Parts: sequence; structure tokens; C-alpha cells
Amino acid sequence: MKRCAFLSMDSLEDFFAYDSMLFEPLKQRGWDAEEVSWRQDDHNWRQYDAIVIRTTWDYQQDPDAFIARLQEIVNTGVPMDNSLELVRWNLSKTYLKALQDAGVDIVPTLWRDGLTISDLSLAFEQFNTDELVVKPQVSANADDTFRVTKSALSGLQTMLLDVLAARPVMIQPFLRSITEQGEYSLFYFHDEFSHAICKQPAAGDFRVQEEHGGDMHRINASDAMLKLASETLAALPEKPLYSRIDMAYVGTSLALMEVELIEPSLYFNVAPDACERFVEHFVAVHGRGN
Repeated sequence: MKRCAFLSMDSLEDFFAYDSMLFEPLKQRGWDAEEVSWRQDDHNWRQYDAIVIRTTWDYQQDPDAFIARLQEIVNTGVPMDNSLELVRWNLSKTYLKALQDAGVDIVPTLWRDGLTISDLSLAFEQFNTDELVVKPQVSANADDTFRVTKSALSGLQTMLLDVLAARPVMIQPFLRSITEQGEYSLFYFHDEFSHAICKQPAAGDFRVQEEHGGDMHRINASDAMLKLASETLAALPEKPLYSRIDMAYVGTSLALMEVELIEPSLYFNVAPDACERFVEHFVAVHGRGN
């Protein structure tokens, strides 16, 4: 049997994770898989035949240490998915600028090296909106993400500046389509479409993650969704083993919100048939076990 490590957090107790659904189809193809925290020091990474970055949902708390760990793994010669080069490219959401330059429609965004109240005033005017979303350029799971209205700005400014004044941020118009229709995610293994879901926030919230009360269901991807996803994949610097492409409506047109190449949940719970597709692509890269 070959051995595979799925990089994870120290504890997933407060999260919804579904990668264990891959373990049995991997075993049927001669692979033993286990979850290993990326924070483990002095771990013998050479014991594995492949390493897959999966539920490292705390990397944004210490991105330098995370990259250093991945570099340590790469130095062993054990193949890793997705690649360190893609992780570096995808780590800061400024990758959206590169995709926009390649012709991909993204959600309108104001980029700043640190947050000021004048930045928010400018964004309200530039986007012609009364509501904004502000988040760090390096973030995951909606950590330190704020929904800001003009009327509530004076009451929030102290907290906003405490959290974000010294951090690179991105400011976007709040998309009512997310609360009214949902955010859409399309999943690809290499460049093969696997499945799509619609994620909707809980009543009174704007965050779609399950950890924040969000709900989801499987959908049939529309032609417009598939077109935007294909354009996004074509603009990536290399082909990933797995990717999740998040999009939402800006007015009447779809726009890219994010392309997740580091640790996206692949939501096997709503698409269990996707497990076989993932494993097929994994084996195509790394071979069958004994």
C-alpha cells in the first residue's frame, strides 16, 4: 500500500470536514490516507508517497509558518497537491488582479495596504452603494471580514481600525444577490468539472460558511457559470489537482469572487459521487498502490 497524508489543522472539532469520505475509495486503489496537522514539528514527511493540502483552515493566522512548512515538505521530494507555487500565488487575494488582467470578470474591488476611514468613504462613493464588505487580503473562513453600512460606520470604525488598519485589505460592494440568491461554487479536478453548489447565509448573516450557519444544496451549473469557471481555469498559472471557483451575481452578470486552490472544502457531503472523481484524478497523477 502507498501512503498519503492529508494536511489538516490540529483540531477540526469546530469545523465541518468531509475528506474522510475519500479514504475508502483511496484504499480500494491501494492508498492508505491519514490526516496530519501541518503544525506538527519534526514529522517524518518522507514516509508518505504523496501529500495533499486539505483542511489547513488556520493557515491565515500564520502564513509565513505555513509556507515554511510546505517548503519543508517540498524539500523532502514527496509530491504535494496543490503545488507550493500555486499556494504562493493563491495565498493573497491579490491574485484576483492577475485574473482580471487576463479578462476574467471579478467583483469590483478597492485594494489598500491598510484600512482608513477615508478608504471606506471613497468606496461607498466609487461603488455607489450603502453597504460594503471589508476583509484582509490573506484570509480564510470569513475571519476578520466585516459588513459595513454607511449608517453604522461611525460605531464600527474603532473596531475596524483596530483589526485592519495595519493589514492589506480589499473593499468590495456588498452583494445583495448573495443573501437573496446565494453564492455559487463550481468544483474541478484538473480541468474536469465535477459538481456545483449554491451556498446561502443564515437569516441576518452574510457569511455562507457552514461554521457561520450557512446552508447549501447541489445545483446544475448554468452555461454562464461554466463559462466563467472555464475562463478562470484557463488563466491560472498551472493546472491544479483540485479547485473551487466561487462566483455571484453583480447586477445581472456573474463575477468571480474567489478561486480556492489551497484548502477549499469540496463538499463531498452534498456530492458523494465526486469522491470517485477526485480519487481517479489523484491516481492519474500518483499511480495506484500495491
